[in-house]
Amino acid sequence: MDILYADEKLVVCLKTPGLLSTDEPGGMPSLLRRALQTETIYTVHRLDAAVGGVMVYARTRHAASDLGREIRTGEFYKEYRAVVSAGLPEDGGILRDLLWRDTRRRVTRVAARPGPGVQEAELEYKVLALREGLSLVKIVLHTGRTHQIRCQFASRGWPLWGDGKYGAAEEGPIALWSCALGFVHPATGERMDFAAPPPAIEPWTLFTGEEL
Repeated sequence: MDILYADEKLVVCLKTPGLLSTDEPGGMPSLLRRALQTETIYTVHRLDAAVGGVMVYARTRHAASDLGREIRTGEFYKEYRAVVSAGLPEDGGILRDLLWRDTRRRVTRVAARPGPGVQEAELEYKVLALREGLSLVKIVLHTGRTHQIRCQFASRGWPLWGDGKYGAAEEGPIALWSCALGFVHPATGERMDFAAPPPAIEPWTLFTGEEL
């Protein structure tokens, strides 16, 4: 785990794929408490266990409240990179769906119509490069639903590389990475931006640093 920034109000770090982002034994909050020798770490947003990348955690209740408000109002910026197991028909666009969580099978599905537990989901994407039938995609989330990116792309026949749960044929870590975050510091009011490239493993290594 790499810590990119820390002060008395918050900490920005890189979550390792395979670790829980939530406050459970062995999850990122417990590891941060140990690393920073503190008792107070609050989760303000989540990443799927299988997904890695940049995250921010609050170190006070006030900071957690302010960051949570930024997420709700859209001031909090989240950008991802993904490798999609298909050549996409457009260079970019906006995906809008109604999603519901199948808790029994632990997957997210697209709903045909509004109903109990159904939530609107929206993301914006841009194709950055194509290699060997794979698409490197920049994704900006407008909403934050569980498995949103994975479900929305897979529902169109574009599963993320390595995401067998949603139909990918490849075996390996899911090619989805939280590459950038931006938010207003709860105490100083300063705009803060952080970024980190995906790991140098397959399939990210098919693309150049400039493309990533």
